[in-house]
Amino acid sequence: MDTGGTKRSISSDSIVAPDITSVRTYFSVLDLKPDALEECLALAGRLKRERAMGSGAPTTSALAGHSLALLFDKPSLRTRTGFEIAMRELGGFVTCPPSADALGTREALADVARTLERWVSVTAIRTFEQSRLHEIAHATTKLRIVNALTNEEHPCQALADCLTLQERFGSMQGRTLAYVGDGNNVATSLTHAASMLGLNLHLASPESYCLPEETLDAARRVARHGARIVQFHEPFEAVRGADAVYTDVWTSMGQEKEANRRHGAFTGYRVTTALMTEARPKAFFMHCLPAHRGEEVDAAVIDGPKSAVFDQAENRLHTQKALLLMMLGDR
Repeated sequence: MDTGGTKRSISSDSIVAPDITSVRTYFSVLDLKPDALEECLALAGRLKRERAMGSGAPTTSALAGHSLALLFDKPSLRTRTGFEIAMRELGGFVTCPPSADALGTREALADVARTLERWVSVTAIRTFEQSRLHEIAHATTKLRIVNALTNEEHPCQALADCLTLQERFGSMQGRTLAYVGDGNNVATSLTHAASMLGLNLHLASPESYCLPEETLDAARRVARHGARIVQFHEPFEAVRGADAVYTDVWTSMGQEKEANRRHGAFTGYRVTTALMTEARPKAFFMHCLPAHRGEEVDAAVIDGPKSAVFDQAENRLHTQKALLLMMLGDR
């Protein structure tokens, strides 16, 4: 993690967050220390409650004078819209340059970075290889940079997932989350964050689609409160006794040519009503969206009373707002 200075408070008339290290880049959940992750979630919860105050919320001008540039190579609903609303509700400005101009072949990424740092305070980037984020970061010393999804990680989603889990559980210590499906970018960031918060993880994936061992090793190094990570290949074994069940699409953006092969590999990994009965009676279902009903999840599950998916979606706004305050607030 590239830190932008010493610890400082994020304050307004009625909101004073605990000390949070001001971060310059957020490429991975591992860029946050565990206490900073907990503080981010606490701040997000407070911002969520205070949003009901509308224009009277104490952070409506917290980021006045700051601008956010959204650079997206891939489609987005929750991430992009969440950042737009978050920045505007904090009093800042948002610009959305065409990705063909900002991340295409018209000019070097280093030149894009050096231009943007003259105009904006922070940029959120959704692209393919995570190395592109590092290339931009190396070219600028002032620009704050957020990973809005790469092939490797989706750390903004993990923040919303953890806030949702925290709202349902209170403390995550001793709880178990079962993740069923592809060991992809969402699974990577979720594994890092859950381990830092003391949540046990059961991961069920076909043998060729498991999270890499280095990802699991990194999560175990930051695990706290006795959090355990166990890899399964049988979904029913992974879900048995879990407090929550999570899945994602079988074919992520950029993998469309692999769709038929992946569909065959993941047969048997659909989250069904029968699979959910293996979890604890009060267990709930999670999905980062977009979802393909009838593929990775049955409609009866995602649209049923145990689904938390739209709580997750809503929490994208509150956690991204908290992240922006961490990076830019009270500077």
